[in-house]
Amino acid sequence: MVRDGYKFAIPPLVLGLVALGFGWRWSGAVLIGAIFVLLGAFVVYFFRDPERRIPGDAAAIVSPADGRVMEVVEEELDGRRGRRISIFLAIWNVHVNRAPASGRIERVEHRCGKFYAAMRSRASVENEQNLIYLATERGEIMFKQIAGWVARRVVCWKRPADTVTIGERFGLIRFGSRMDLWLPEGVEILAAPGQHVSGGASIVARWK
Repeated sequence: MVRDGYKFAIPPLVLGLVALGFGWRWSGAVLIGAIFVLLGAFVVYFFRDPERRIPGDAAAIVSPADGRVMEVVEEELDGRRGRRISIFLAIWNVHVNRAPASGRIERVEHRCGKFYAAMRSRASVENEQNLIYLATERGEIMFKQIAGWVARRVVCWKRPADTVTIGERFGLIRFGSRMDLWLPEGVEILAAPGQHVSGGASIVARWK
């Protein structure tokens, strides 16, 4: 489990066990205790952090998140043409985020914003988000952690000038949201709308 998850999991588990301990005095305590224990168990499940087999292909770009590809569209970034892959993270997906490629983090930019449902296209621009610009040996790419209607907290553990390797954990989105990956022209897109991807393991594009 991700370290950030302990502070969310321990309180309901403790309260649940305490309530169950009073069950012999008050029958209602059993129901309350069961609810808290189930809530704590769900939090433990949500913050799970499984190991992944990272591809050894030097030209590969992997998915930065678990979820379902919503769209692949053309989009300009700072005057450069490219394409954006948008991934929706359901509440049952793993929410640990992984670097799509190896390189040096040039910029981490936090933007305040709205909390529209992550499946809506406008969420990519208007929602609260972290933008991470990554300089690789083959070019610069950018990916966004986007908060949604349920997920109102995006966490990035990396800072500018940090280096990352492909598939390395770099952050976390709490309770369902969206991840965008922007790639420049000259990259072969392999992901398709409707495809389910695994962070750090699924190859979504490849440098030509």
